[in-house]
Amino acid sequence: MGTVQCGKITGMASHANPPRALSFDNVATQYAAARPDYPAALFDAVEELAGLPLAGADVLDCGAGTGIATRLLRERGARVVALEPGAGMAAQLHRAEPDIPLVRGEGDRLPFAAGSFDLITYAQAWHWTDPARSVPEALRVLRPHGALALWWNQADVRVPWVAEEEVRLAPFTYRFSTTVADLLTPFPVEVATREVTWSRRVTVEEHLGNLATHSHFVVMDLAEREHLLGANRTALARLFPDGTLDEPYRCGLTVARPATIHA
Repeated sequence: MGTVQCGKITGMASHANPPRALSFDNVATQYAAARPDYPAALFDAVEELAGLPLAGADVLDCGAGTGIATRLLRERGARVVALEPGAGMAAQLHRAEPDIPLVRGEGDRLPFAAGSFDLITYAQAWHWTDPARSVPEALRVLRPHGALALWWNQADVRVPWVAEEEVRLAPFTYRFSTTVADLLTPFPVEVATREVTWSRRVTVEEHLGNLATHSHFVVMDLAEREHLLGANRTALARLFPDGTLDEPYRCGLTVARPATIHA
């Protein structure tokens, strides 16, 4: 959970928690089934802010997870390499997309030569890195006119029922507030941002399944998790008696390009 504004994300998890980051391996199948995709407008914005078409671009998708963004990037015509540290998530990605090159590794130590990619992407994953390492690594591996694109789907708390759910769940969620812009300030990059709003129609159970794949629930005691999600199920059932809802998102995108040095 958390909130996104254009160019910033609050509620980011700390990069100093690798066991929590790898906890997704325990729910890889559910993650692939329950997590939302990303809208076409997001990839239009990536192309615009990065200044390059995805079609024909060499793209490294870091923290690729089960391959949600990886697949969509390939569908846009990119030549994608997936990088994923978790064994369970990587196995799920390989089962779903066996033709996509997959490398086990992490963003703080990219196992690639300098100048290998036109674009490096982190979909729902950059907050698990140490920016002091991951940004210099991205700049090393990018080609001279390349770009680093970071994005997150975040629940749109401007919608009343989402705000109410946020209040119900907030005491149980992990918080580390910061901004993408702040974290990129020390580096020689030019930053541009965009926000894309969108929604998907899902059942209440699908929404709860999505919530259950968020790291704070994955690492929670089973009884506590079931109690919390059960209480949320009861509240949602009252609001949506037909069992379906529109799950609204604000997808915050930040694109960093190597700074142009003017004579």
